[in-house]
Amino acid sequence: MFRGRSRHTLDSKGRLAIPARFKEVLERRGDQCLVVTNYDSCLWAFARDDWRGIEERAYNLPQLDRNVATYLRYFISGAEECPIKQGRITISSYLREIAGLEKDVVLVGELKRFEIWDKNRWDEEFERARKLFPEVSQSLSELGI
Repeated sequence: MFRGRSRHTLDSKGRLAIPARFKEVLERRGDQCLVVTNYDSCLWAFARDDWRGIEERAYNLPQLDRNVATYLRYFISGAEECPIKQGRITISSYLREIAGLEKDVVLVGELKRFEIWDKNRWDEEFERARKLFPEVSQSLSELGI
């Protein structure tokens, strides 16, 4: 599972070092590639097998549903395979632009995926989440978490 947070720097070509603990997750699964797509104000990165599961479920959604069309147009169509080379991936300029990634980024492990945030956007999101956490944790405890 992907867990933990770490700060990194993108170089001018969009190359991003992957933390060793994240690479270990992929190595145990026999994978040297991530699938990265846009989501909200950040990017989501998945191991290929987990991404394939998302694609398989999306494939079976009702194609004439407008919400499905929006999901496919934004989330699924944004996906790009990013092979890990020398411990780094290259994030396309298109995805960097969508997520507002410039130089300083934060990687946020979220079990089956990790997020890639612009540091300033992350700081704002983390503060928002920190303030909401007491309320959210109460509702999750009711679900047994």
